[in-house]
Amino acid sequence: MARDRNGASEFSRPVRTILVGLIVVALLGVFLMWRIDNPRVERMRMAVMDRFVPTFDWALAPATRLARMIEDFESYTRIYEQNQELRRELQQLRAWREAALQLEQQNARLLDLNNVRIDPRLTFVTGIVMADSGSPFRQSVLVNVGRQDGIIDGWAAMDGLGLVGRISGVGERTSRVVLLTDTNSRIPVIIQPSGQRALLVGDNSAAPLAQFVETPEDVRPGDRVVTSGDGGVFPPDLLVGQIALASDRRLRVRLAAEYGRLDFLRVLRSAPAERIGDPGGLVGLPMGGASLDLVPGRADD
Repeated sequence: MARDRNGASEFSRPVRTILVGLIVVALLGVFLMWRIDNPRVERMRMAVMDRFVPTFDWALAPATRLARMIEDFESYTRIYEQNQELRRELQQLRAWREAALQLEQQNARLLDLNNVRIDPRLTFVTGIVMADSGSPFRQSVLVNVGRQDGIIDGWAAMDGLGLVGRISGVGERTSRVVLLTDTNSRIPVIIQPSGQRALLVGDNSAAPLAQFVETPEDVRPGDRVVTSGDGGVFPPDLLVGQIALASDRRLRVRLAAEYGRLDFLRVLRSAPAERIGDPGGLVGLPMGGASLDLVPGRADD
């Protein structure tokens, strides 16, 4: 067995050597034929190409198909990248659209603030609502105007439609506005057109109560409610809302202010109420400025 293997190897080596030599010689011949610049050689090259190249179409078909597949894959890759880029741009456009809608709404509310007609003698400061208390027992908001803007406790605050509340607590740069719906809110109002005076009492509901009405029979749902100005709490004739009849037959006020969209508030500057330093200041002087003589025994003089 060892001799047979050795004999086969000794026979195959010369054959491989001869084949390799023939292949090298053929390759050198092809190379030289392709490099020689001669008309006869050129005709021979063209004859060889015309003879053998058309017969290689079946061998070139897989390579051609593979090249087309590679091109299609590259095309799909470019389409996928473009699709991802379009998706990112679409998300950016949606974000810009939301920002544009918010700016449009804020602009509309600012225009509403500018179009509200108030007493020309009253001036105002416009502030941005920063936050609310979020408490079920206290309803108030913070605005970004304070003592440095001249804000004083007790001033009225309005949105683009109606009265919102009053200033209750002033800081250097912020102020707190107690809403009309808060349980601590008590506002004197007038119901038009009947002219009935009432007290708007907050009870932490969206529609505060209208209490202490002199003649409830003269009040109808839909009647306009404005501030009365009594007690110097608020300037008169500020729009509050409309009368509504609750299911328990009690009178409530459907507020004109949009409490769900409090973005900007207008703080009205009003003249400070007269301060009374002593109980005697409650009693005014009689007509003509004459003083009353209350000394016993001289009342008949």
